Amino acid sequence: MRTGIATVCLSGTLKEKMQACAIAGFDGIEIFEQDLVTSSLSPEDVRKMAADLGLTLDLYQPFRDFDSVPEDLLAANLRRAEAKFKLMSRLGMDTILVCSNVGTATVDDDSLRAEQLSRLAGLAGDHGVKVAYEALAWGKYVNDYEHAHRLVETVDHPNLGTCLDSFHILSRDWDTAPIEAFNTDKIFFVQVADAPKLSMDVLSWSRHYRVFPGEGQFELAKFMGHVVRAGYAGPVSLEVFNDVFRQSDVERTAVDAMRSLIWLEEQSAKWLDANAPAGGVGAVVSGPAAAARRRYPMELATLPQVAEPAGFNFAEVKAADTAGLEKLLGQLGFEFNGRHRTKDVQLWTMGHARVIINEQDPDAPHAEGDAAALAGIPAGSAPAIAALGFDVDSPVIAAARAQQLKAPAVPRKSQANEEVFQGFAAPDSTEIFLCQGSPDGTAAWTHEFGAGLEVPAGARSAVIDHVNLAQPWQHFDEAVLFYTSALALEPQPFAEVPSPSGLVRSQVMLTADRAVRLVLNLAPVIQQDGADTGTAHRKTYQEHIAFAVDDLVATAREARDRGLDFLQIPANYYEDLDARFDLDPAFLATLRELNLLYDRDADGEFLHFYTATVGSVFFEMVERRGGYDGYGAPNAPVRHAVQYDHLHQLKRTT
Repeated sequence: MRTGIATVCLSGTLKEKMQACAIAGFDGIEIFEQDLVTSSLSPEDVRKMAADLGLTLDLYQPFRDFDSVPEDLLAANLRRAEAKFKLMSRLGMDTILVCSNVGTATVDDDSLRAEQLSRLAGLAGDHGVKVAYEALAWGKYVNDYEHAHRLVETVDHPNLGTCLDSFHILSRDWDTAPIEAFNTDKIFFVQVADAPKLSMDVLSWSRHYRVFPGEGQFELAKFMGHVVRAGYAGPVSLEVFNDVFRQSDVERTAVDAMRSLIWLEEQSAKWLDANAPAGGVGAVVSGPAAAARRRYPMELATLPQVAEPAGFNFAEVKAADTAGLEKLLGQLGFEFNGRHRTKDVQLWTMGHARVIINEQDPDAPHAEGDAAALAGIPAGSAPAIAALGFDVDSPVIAAARAQQLKAPAVPRKSQANEEVFQGFAAPDSTEIFLCQGSPDGTAAWTHEFGAGLEVPAGARSAVIDHVNLAQPWQHFDEAVLFYTSALALEPQPFAEVPSPSGLVRSQVMLTADRAVRLVLNLAPVIQQDGADTGTAHRKTYQEHIAFAVDDLVATAREARDRGLDFLQIPANYYEDLDARFDLDPAFLATLRELNLLYDRDADGEFLHFYTATVGSVFFEMVERRGGYDGYGAPNAPVRHAVQYDHLHQLKRTT
C-alpha cells in the first residue's frame, strides 16, 4: 500500500514537515496550499527537496468553491484554477483536490455542475492535471460521495475523477459498500482519517477532532476493504485536522501517523480475509482468503501476528531514594526477594504480583516529576512508574511486530545466564518489556536475585490487577493506538472523572479475559499560583499500580498493624455510601475504620483502598467479588480530592 500524508496534519514549516515525513517512512505527501503559500521555499525548491527525500508529491489541495456558480463567477474560478495548474507544473504535481462548493454555490442544478466540471477537466487536461472531485460532508448542494461520483460519471472526462475521504463519508454514516461498484479509473485519490463519535456540527468536528486511524471510532478497515475491492491501487493518504497534532513535535507526530497507516493496512487485510466476496474484482473461486486478497491491485502487508498478553509479569518503579517505596511495600505485605546480582534493582513480591524497585542513579538524566515538584522534592528523586513487563507467547515475534510499528527499542544489558528481555518505549516513555509467560504464572528471571526475606507460611497471594498511567495531553491519542497495535489491547469507551483541577479523561485498555487492564489517564493541566505563566503548566495527576487480593479486609488490617499510611477518606463519603447502598452497619463501620472504598453493580462488588503517595506513585489494593468488572469509578472523585488536598498541604509546608 502506498502511504501518504497531508502536510496540514503536522506542525512546523513546510520544510520541517517534509523532512519529518521522510524520516517516518511515508511514500508521498499532499501539499496543503497554505503550507506552500507561507513557505520561503520556491515551488522548484519543494520539488527538488521532495526528490532528495524520496517523497512523491501526490496531491495539491484544496481548491474550493468552484461549482454551482453563475457564469461570471465561473470565469473567475477557471482563471484561478489555471494559475494553480501552472503552479503544479512547477512543483511537478499532476493531481489537484477540488471540494464541492460550500461558500459561493447559488445554483442547485446537476446539469450545470456537470457542465462546469467538464470545463474544469478540459482546462486541467491542457496542463496535464487530473482533478479529484470530493464531496464535503457540509457541501451546500453536494455532500454525498455517491452524488459526487455520479457527476464524475456524467462528465466522463479522463481528467476528472473522485476523491474518497473517509471522514466525509463516515461522519455522515453513508454506506461504503457502493464504492465497490465504482469505475476504478475514476477513483483518483483516497484520504483517510478517524474520529471519536461526537454530537456536534460536522464542520467543527472535522476541523478540530479528526485523529489518525486507530485513534477514533470509525470503521476504517471496512471502508478500506471496499476501496481495495473496487480495484484502487493509488496512495492512501492521511488528512487529519487536529489542534493537538498541529502543536506537537513534528517528527513524533509523523511517526504516529505512519504507525496508524501500518495498523490500518493490517486491519484492512484482516477485514478482507473475513469478508471474502462471492465475485467481483480480485475474487478467487477457491483457495485461502489471503490468496484472494493478494490478487487485488492494492497489495496489503500484514505484521507478525501475536496473541494478546496473558498477564502482567512485573511493574517497575524507579527512584533515587527508595526508602519510602521499600517501607510502603513492606507495610502492604510484600516480601523483599533480594537485589539483582548485576543491576541496581530490588525485587518485591506478593504471590504473583512482582514489583521491581530500580535504584536510579541520582546523577543520571531524568524527567522532573510534577508531583514531586509541587511537594518540594528535589528533581530526579521522586519515585515514578518506569516499566511494565507483560507475559506473551513469543517475545521475539511480539518485539518484531512492535518494531515494525515504529516503537523505539529499549536496550537492556544482560550478562551470561540472565533473561534477555525484548523491550520498547511507549509514547509516555514507559518501558515495555515482553516476557516469556509460564503456565503457573512464575517468572524464570527471579532466580537472578539474591536471597531476600524468608516468605512466611500463609503469605497472601496477589496479582497485578491494573496499572494506571498518566499521559501527556499531546500524546494521549498516540498512546491509545500504540497499545492497540503493538500489544493487542482493546480500547474501551472513555470516561471523564471530575477532580479539583478539572476533568480527567480515562481510557481503559484491556485483554479479552481481563488478565491485563491498563488505564490511561489524560490529566488536566493547570497553572500553579504565583508561577511564571510561560513555564508553569504542570500535569498534577499521579500514577498507580493496583494489586488484587482474595480478602481485602484482612489485608487492610494487617497493613494497618504494620503502620501503613492509608489515604484518609472523609466521613462524608461513608454517609453517602450508606445512603446509596443501605449497607450492613457492621460492614459500613469496617469500611470506615480501615479507609476502604466500596462499589456495587448488578454483577458484583468491589472493595479497595489506596496508600499515600510517594513521589508520583501510590498503590491500590482491590478485591473483586462476583462478576464486577469496573474500577470503582464513583469513588475516583473522592481519591482525586483527597490527593489534591494532601499534595497542596505538602506544598504549603515545604
